[in-house]
Amino acid sequence: MKISNYAQPGHQCRHNRVYWENRPYYGFGMGAASYVEGKRFTRPRKTSEYYQWVQAGGVIDCDVTPPKEVLLETLMLGLRLAEGVSLAALAEVFGEEKVEEICRCLQEYFDRGWVEVAGGRLRLIDPQGFLFSNVVLAELFEKLG
Repeated sequence: MKISNYAQPGHQCRHNRVYWENRPYYGFGMGAASYVEGKRFTRPRKTSEYYQWVQAGGVIDCDVTPPKEVLLETLMLGLRLAEGVSLAALAEVFGEEKVEEICRCLQEYFDRGWVEVAGGRLRLIDPQGFLFSNVVLAELFEKLG
């Protein structure tokens, strides 16, 4: 389950979970988006531009997403899931110090009962945490960005 929709246990869309967990994915065709090897990119949206791009070899020329942006995207997407974000996974990728910094940034929202750590996962508490998710996320973006 995530903020935008609900599913009974065991019936979540595995395809969409890839996006919400900020995992790599390929997209094919006009306007398709991909996130591969730390690079987020889209193909041309118009037929003529897409045809020219394919004729030129379909080269993807973009920068790797900076770690700070990956962290913020991971938090933004993962905190919208009912189960939240694994603190161990965050520590593995971004370091234990960054996890501690995230928790310090969110102390006010722990105190308000909007955020909690449960089962090793940082998550928003339903309903208040979900209702005020944009406030929580804005705080993270301001302090970590």
